[in-house]
Amino acid sequence: MSRSISLADLQELIRQMYFEKDLARGLPATFLWFSEEVGELATALRNGTQEEREGEFADVLAWLTTMANVAGIDLTAAV
Repeated sequence: MSRSISLADLQELIRQMYFEKDLARGLPATFLWFSEEVGELATALRNGTQEEREGEFADVLAWLTTMANVAGIDLTAAV
């Protein structure tokens, strides 16, 4: 069963769960984590299963959202 979540809800959920840790890590280090996830997505797109691809897309979206939170960007407004 599929459940939908808005971009604003996702951003708020990630903020509630991780913001203090993300803020302490800082934007440059968070970007490095994001970059690593993009690399994992590239690998999954080349050789991964559908399940692996889905997981990597989710990871990239989560880290992108994390960066937006640390940078003070409202993704809904930006989109």
